[in-house]
Amino acid sequence: MSIVAESLAEVHAALQHAPVGSALVDRTGAISWVNPAFANMVGEADPAALRLSLMTVWLEHDDGEALLQMLEAHFATPLEARLPWTHSATFKRIDGASQPGEITLAPCAGAFDQWAIIHVRNMVRLATAEKRFSQIFENLPLGLIVIDAHQRIVQVNEALAAQFGYGIEDLVGRSMDMLLPQRYRADHQHHVDGYTQAPVARAMGSGRDLTGLHRSGREIPVEVALTRLETMAQPLYMAIVTDITLRKRGQEALEQTNAQLEEFTYVASHDLRSPLRGIADLITWIREDLGDDNLTDDVRHNFDRIALRIDRAEQMIEDLLRYARAGVRDTETEMVDPADLVEEALAMSLVPETFRVEVDIAPGISPFKAPRAPIATSLRNLLGNAIKHHGGPGGRIRVAVRENGRFTVFTVEDDGRGIPPGSEERIFKLFHRASTDTSGEGLGLSFTRRMINAHGGMITVRAKGALGGACFEIQWPRVLLKEIEDA
Repeated sequence: MSIVAESLAEVHAALQHAPVGSALVDRTGAISWVNPAFANMVGEADPAALRLSLMTVWLEHDDGEALLQMLEAHFATPLEARLPWTHSATFKRIDGASQPGEITLAPCAGAFDQWAIIHVRNMVRLATAEKRFSQIFENLPLGLIVIDAHQRIVQVNEALAAQFGYGIEDLVGRSMDMLLPQRYRADHQHHVDGYTQAPVARAMGSGRDLTGLHRSGREIPVEVALTRLETMAQPLYMAIVTDITLRKRGQEALEQTNAQLEEFTYVASHDLRSPLRGIADLITWIREDLGDDNLTDDVRHNFDRIALRIDRAEQMIEDLLRYARAGVRDTETEMVDPADLVEEALAMSLVPETFRVEVDIAPGISPFKAPRAPIATSLRNLLGNAIKHHGGPGGRIRVAVRENGRFTVFTVEDDGRGIPPGSEERIFKLFHRASTDTSGEGLGLSFTRRMINAHGGMITVRAKGALGGACFEIQWPRVLLKEIEDA
């Protein structure tokens, strides 16, 4: 066997089972041999059937012309100086279909120089992945921006451009600085350098309020999450930018409302209690001046009614103060067992013997970390309401505990008269009383909801539950979301 034949046999053996398509071609692009992977790529079952065909037949016209030019340059170069050349190309199959690919022209090792090796890589999966990424990138309703190591903007989506008041074409190729307020620019490169040295996915500016610079010159509050994009070329970094203007406004409005409510309740406590005490004193003095012996039964009854209403007014002021304090989250937490909480609430509620209480705690309910007092107080309030508004001298109450996602769910229901349909939200309003034949000022449920909401939970009611009466459900978070923890 000649040296050339031995060399060719070695090349065939090396490429026969290669995971990419490989072919031997001469300077005209004629194929002398292909491996099974190449034949499979163009849809030919028998690799031998492709011998003597032209490589350009399997390429789009422009890609074929580019290959012929490279073959001419390749063979015009001495063997020892020939270098690989890679080019993206579109391949044609026997069935007429087209597919994206990548061809690499490389010198053929061995004791000959009349052939070259063409490696062919099928890029369908990569192209599909890039298309999917592009679709997600463009259509995600969050601002996305890709920058290089020099802080040049490589790619942005429509959402980000709209957030900052630009068109996409106004941003690509420009410096990232154009989206930063002037005071951030000096330190930004330092932060970027630090991130590129340890590029892990993380939130940017932890513990600091970040703002971006809108085209109009105003600053917008943003949240930024960073991650590195793995590419074969230069390193790229992607940031997810969220405009939190509306959230900030909502937080500020809520904080202002809470502050105003707290101020109002404390002012009401001071400014209303004094005149009430003065009225109570005046009534006492008038009664003493008149003397009890000189009072008719009607007058004495009216004096008692005045005293009772003064006491109720003072109780309403105290309830308002409690309601304001209920909006403050208790930061003292401990491991609480839901079963213990239910047992404690029942013991503190003094349930009459005429009521039968059923406790249904699902198996596997686990303890969780939370402030004990607000949960226990909420359960006591609901148990008290079930008794007070039942409508009968006795009845049935059921307390159940379940887990649902990140919440532990406490349910309190009874077999009483329930609440009128359509009033599910109204009963949580300040000073709303479910019925006029029961005591109280209508603050219990408002107080309970405000306290539960302050701790990241929810309370809802169904007018008619499984037992026929009202059914209240508390969803208490076992794990707080970050925005609740930071509130």
